Amino acid sequence: MIKTSLVTGGAGFIGSHLCEHLLDCGRRVVVIDDLSTGSLLNIEHLLSNSNFKFIQGTVRDEDLMREIIGKCDCIYHLAAAVGVNLIVEKPVHTIETNIHGTEVVLSAAHQFGKKVLLTSTSEVYGKNEKVPFNENDDTVLGSTKFSRWSYACSKAIDEFLALAYHRQYKLEVVILRLFNTIGPRQTGRYGMVVPRFVDWALKNEPILIYGSGKQSRSFTYVSDVVGAMTALMEYEKGNGEVFNVGSQEEITIEELADKVIEKTGSKSEKKYIPYSEAYGKGFDDMRRRLPCLEKVKQAIGYEPKVGLERMLEKIIADTKGKNG
Repeated sequence: MIKTSLVTGGAGFIGSHLCEHLLDCGRRVVVIDDLSTGSLLNIEHLLSNSNFKFIQGTVRDEDLMREIIGKCDCIYHLAAAVGVNLIVEKPVHTIETNIHGTEVVLSAAHQFGKKVLLTSTSEVYGKNEKVPFNENDDTVLGSTKFSRWSYACSKAIDEFLALAYHRQYKLEVVILRLFNTIGPRQTGRYGMVVPRFVDWALKNEPILIYGSGKQSRSFTYVSDVVGAMTALMEYEKGNGEVFNVGSQEEITIEELADKVIEKTGSKSEKKYIPYSEAYGKGFDDMRRRLPCLEKVKQAIGYEPKVGLERMLEKIIADTKGKNG
């Protein structure tokens, strides 16, 4: 019998790639997405597949979620408000979508006894400067006066709630903290740095670097993330556990801009924008964000297969293809 996987937020960047992978693995896939940040363009090539079903709706709709979850075998919960721009501009939307949406999903999963994989974020480590980040490290968040931290806090609450369901009700849950996932279909509309840099470079427009550019990140290709998701869903010893999923190949944002300019043969120049101008007064950022990957490596043998050079080449080629 074909098993059915529910992917919340499945019309989004990561979700659409996950749907492809699950279908390739012989799964039936049901997607619910309100298309607030996702797009039908990401999944239009899947709509004709008899094992794929798309439902436009919100995970905050309790009756709808109970109906859908009752008919599926497991849940990949990706639906969330993401992106620095969206978080700063719509903090109420961010908090309500992330916390209430997860609450609805977990409640219905508990009612029907369905396993949940919750995607969280490296943002929950906040301003902690102890790198690489270990899953048991402290969370260090900024003032509640700055909406920038509402996303990190909302995802931390999601984690607390998922683990509470596991401890109190024995619900099967596994949590992934993702570190800067990139790849084709990712949009720069909500502040994602790589698609913005690539788009500007291909148009020979100035590449806007927020802050000093000395802040460093590690980027993970979407196929590595999707592979980790499906492997951890099947990993029985992962129930009630949190796993970092990312890469340890670190680069500063300034160096990233240089690399994108080089690989596109662009005439773009770098332009530095103060955080206060980009996001408003009081914006905080992290100097480094690097994961410890020992736990996920021991669990499922996880090793990132795609390096940053190849990631950028794939994204540039995809962007050129879309732009004709």
